[in-house]
Amino acid sequence: MSKFSNHNFANQKALIRVDFNVPLDKSTFAITDDTRMRAALPTIQKILNDGGSVILMSHLGRPKDGPEDKYSLKHILTHLSNLLKVQVKFADDCIGASAIELASSLKAGEVLLLENLRFYKQEEKGDEAFAEKLSKLGDVWVNDAFGTAHRAHASTAVIAKFFPKEKRFFGLLMEAEVNAAEKVLHKSEKPFVAIIGGAKVSDKILIIENLLERATDIIIGGGMAYTFMKAQGGQIGKSLCEEERLQTALEILNKAVAKDVNIHLPSDSVIADNFSNDANVSTAPSNNIPDGWMGLDIADNAQQQFANVIKKSKTILWNGPMGVFEMSKFQHGTKAIAIAVAEATQNGAFSLVGGGDSVAAVNQFGFANKVSYVSTGGGAMLEYFEGKILPGIAAVNE
Repeated sequence: MSKFSNHNFANQKALIRVDFNVPLDKSTFAITDDTRMRAALPTIQKILNDGGSVILMSHLGRPKDGPEDKYSLKHILTHLSNLLKVQVKFADDCIGASAIELASSLKAGEVLLLENLRFYKQEEKGDEAFAEKLSKLGDVWVNDAFGTAHRAHASTAVIAKFFPKEKRFFGLLMEAEVNAAEKVLHKSEKPFVAIIGGAKVSDKILIIENLLERATDIIIGGGMAYTFMKAQGGQIGKSLCEEERLQTALEILNKAVAKDVNIHLPSDSVIADNFSNDANVSTAPSNNIPDGWMGLDIADNAQQQFANVIKKSKTILWNGPMGVFEMSKFQHGTKAIAIAVAEATQNGAFSLVGGGDSVAAVNQFGFANKVSYVSTGGGAMLEYFEGKILPGIAAVNE
């Protein structure tokens, strides 16, 4: 049992940092995806069931100069009340008079939502005085926002110093995220395959280098594969390529050989004469793409090649798609990977999907409940696997 689950929150005001940075319709402000809100419900519910009260703080969007109506958390209030089956109170500020008054009068079983933290510049600056004002609203602090755990902001990290260690907690979502990541990074069963996709090598260098110390196999797909192909002397037509990263790609391949890690690049590609779903499409070996054509997905042989590696694995990390899956003509490679990961999971492998695009893909193809864990934190998950210490995790543990 976890520290959070063991604690009785009766008669305590729990100040919870949640990640309610949800997408809103631009004209109606209706929530278009409430996944992050639903993910926080078990933590909130446990505290209410114990007889405690809850004060929720979050950011929404990127307001530039103070309050902006389109970024107000009032837009999520009705939906949050419906999810919790409780009439959630709302403070039109996060540290002002209304927040202090509503928080101080909060009774057991009640929930208060504070206005957007980022209406104050001090939040992102990690300002201590701002963090202290927030801390005075609650008796205990719970960090349940894995999506912002890589930020040393006032509410995600700095606030911890105003609570003794026994009054700082990870929420259930944060615990699950950390446990899943730890299982892959430090307790992985071999063979361990990391599937790394996406457009740019530069975005994934650190994660690949860290995984070279841990994985047995690394599958590289998406646009970044063509930088590796060109680095080895391949012809890639007008496929995406980071010319300034060709040497880096060669160094990664050489390091992999030295560490006895198998790097798998796609043998063949679905190619197009234009970056469009209406383009003419063909297939070609990934290292021999004709001039004027670009690789936009992995083709049949590569799908089979990658699936065979995945199905033999005991631990799987998937970060990044295999192609431009948003276009129907180029989604088959990513879908084939999702099927292989689901099959390996069914056969006993532990699979973690992290990073915005791969999460979007497993949701789109209906595989979210067929993998072991789907992470809610894109940037945070990436930095965790790069081997960085995340301020939001360190703040609870210190």
